[in-house]
Amino acid sequence: SSQNLSEEFAEAARQLKKEAPRIQFGKIDVTHQHDLRKEFNIQAFPTVKFFVNGSREDPIDCKGVRKASTFITWVKRRTGPSTVLINSTDQAEAIIKADDLAVIGFFRELHNDSMEVFCETARDVPEMPFGMTASEDICADYGIQRNSLIVFKKGKPVHNEVLEESRQNKLGLTRLIKTFTLDLVTEYNIETSVKIFDVPVENHILLFTSTNSETFNENYENYQAAAAEFRGKILFVLVDTNEARNGRIFEYFRIRDIDVPAVRILNLTSDARYKMPADEVTVENIKEFCQNYLNGKAKQHLSSEKLPEDWDKMPVKVLVGKNFNSIIF
Repeated sequence: SSQNLSEEFAEAARQLKKEAPRIQFGKIDVTHQHDLRKEFNIQAFPTVKFFVNGSREDPIDCKGVRKASTFITWVKRRTGPSTVLINSTDQAEAIIKADDLAVIGFFRELHNDSMEVFCETARDVPEMPFGMTASEDICADYGIQRNSLIVFKKGKPVHNEVLEESRQNKLGLTRLIKTFTLDLVTEYNIETSVKIFDVPVENHILLFTSTNSETFNENYENYQAAAAEFRGKILFVLVDTNEARNGRIFEYFRIRDIDVPAVRILNLTSDARYKMPADEVTVENIKEFCQNYLNGKAKQHLSSEKLPEDWDKMPVKVLVGKNFNSIIF
């Protein structure tokens, strides 16, 4: 909520006052400042913007940051180095084991395009520590090919991304790394909903199922097995149809009891929805559905109300999605 964020923001301001007195924190209630709201195109609340070098032009958006500690890291990485330069394996181990998650870049040299993209990504992912090294010895100790980014979770490598200069971009890497702040499949609930929307992946796939149905374990394992391949491209979400508080999501996707288990893809930007053509929740079906969607081959799913039996009995015909095209056109 705005209130919680405001408190965390104030706490970050208090802590940074000693360390970085040149960085000023301020807040604006745009309900009374219409000109400022218009000038900076404020559409969502709360919005945090960072103004650099006294300029009103092009402030940097600070998105998805909700804790004082993360605000502090975000600001420090914008005003100073965004990653730690690692000179020894002991130092690397200390960074990897200090938090649940850590990202280390192993480079051939410390001045190339891949390294720049890595440092820019670190600025946008303040939730976890970033370190980098070009030491042959450290790379050999970990047995890692150079020009690779490794994500460590609880001290163990869970993802290896080869940094090819021509293909990698900051947004793609940011999306990929931010997904590690969530589980491979995230169950939708009041607590996780904020996190799900904070991760900048615009494609979400949702499995609607009852968690105590006989087929749940098998379906969930298949869904999870398919998820690893699409990390950073499609966010995998589980929606428990037994949970009454999820009712609004069923309405939004027009999911009925008879449809469950159901798999849908949602594009957050266009609000377009897609239905998995196959009924069985198998690894192959999920992968094919995701691949077709990413290749632009999936058909949009336009929900329709049930066609009433007497739709054409009166002079004014009753139209729903199913008969709209054939009657009108």
